[in-house]
Parts: sequence; structure tokens; C-alpha cells
Amino acid sequence: MYKEKGEPAIPLRDAYQHDHKMYVATDCIIFGFDAGNLKLLLFKRRVAPFQGDWSLIGSFVKIDEDVSAAAERVLEEITGLRDVFMEELKTYGAANRDPGFRCISIGQYALIRLNDYDKELVEQHGAVWHDVKELPSLVLDHDQMVQDALKKLKQKARYQPLGFELLPEKFTIPQLQSVYEAIYQKELDSRNFRKKVFSYNVLVKLEEKDKSTSKRGAFLYKFDHNRYKRLTERGYNFEI
Repeated sequence: MYKEKGEPAIPLRDAYQHDHKMYVATDCIIFGFDAGNLKLLLFKRRVAPFQGDWSLIGSFVKIDEDVSAAAERVLEEITGLRDVFMEELKTYGAANRDPGFRCISIGQYALIRLNDYDKELVEQHGAVWHDVKELPSLVLDHDQMVQDALKKLKQKARYQPLGFELLPEKFTIPQLQSVYEAIYQKELDSRNFRKKVFSYNVLVKLEEKDKSTSKRGAFLYKFDHNRYKRLTERGYNFEI
């Protein structure tokens, strides 16, 4: 029950609806990988408060919409992509997180391949890729969301093959190592990395070579999703 001083008691639910309005939003932390660097997709906020400041890309959740569906909608509206890796990060519900109104946001982080997304669509929304090591200051608690997402990405990449979500379908071992170095923000020993990756037997070696960096070239590989699925069903951890 809810009761103000000198007022008759009324059900808390009814009082809340009468006195308050709360919004639910979702903010997407969209990562990509390019030229050895982990990138984050940002855009300049178009509405007050903080109009013109850098922001994550998000939306209010519609009344008849699942939170996960709202995040997928945002991602598709901005990048044109569907069915990419996306996972709920955490809920951000500090009472004063948004000076405009009371708003709870559910952060979602996504990994996309930079050669797959709709570049014209991204440009139409004024979105720009930024190196995660050189990010501008973001609005509200979006800086915290990004740091939380980077931490989560590092943790999960140790046990799940998330690095493959950032690469083209065909890739070289040096490219794969470069992805993991970008995620962990540190250099990895090449020999140990190759040994570890090949030990899982989840890579399919192709006859093709990438000759963009040398005449000799480097063999291209594909990730064997079925083999990985069978390993995880047996409780196997893909630890790099």
C-alpha cells in the first residue's frame, strides 16, 4: 500500500502509475574489427539533453516489444545486419542516470564483421567507427557501459570463440591472432597461439591463400561451427 501524509491509502501500483512515468531503453555496444584494431560504433546524439555529444546507439523499448527484440531492431536499423552475435550485458538503473527523465537501460553488446554491414545505412545515421583505445567522452553512463562490455568480452573470449565473430568467413592465422590481441589489448606469442588454436581442431584449412601482405601468402582457414558445437556439448572449453 502507498500513503502520503493525511491521504487515504491506495494500492502502490495505482499510485505509481498516477505519480510516475518510467522508460525502458536498450543501448547497443557494437564492436567491429579492422586493421588490427577493435572498433566501436558511435553517433552524435540528436536530441536534448546532450545534443551533439557522442553516444552509444539505442532506443526506447516499445510496449509490446521484448528487450532483446528492441536491441536487434536497433542493430538492423543502423547496420542492416541480422542474426549476428549479441548478448545482454547488464541493466543500468541508477535513479539519476538520465537528467531528462527516469529511465532504465539494458546494455547489449554485439560483434559484427566490418565487411558485412551496410556502410551507406551507417552513414545515413551519422554513425562513425572509433578505435576503442581512442574513444571520445560519451553521454550519460555510456562510458561505463563500454568499459563493462570490454571487460565482458575479454572474459568470454577466453572460453568461447568470440574472435571468429569479428572476422570474415575466410581468414589467416595472423588475422585471428590479431583479433585476440585487440580483445585482450596485449601481444600474444605466435607459436603458442598457433599451437593452442590448432589443438582444438575447429579450423578448416583451405587451398586458397591471402597474398595481400606477401608474395608467398598465408593459407586461409574457416571456422568449423559444427565441430565446435560438438565440443561444447561435451563440456569442452575453448580457452585461448
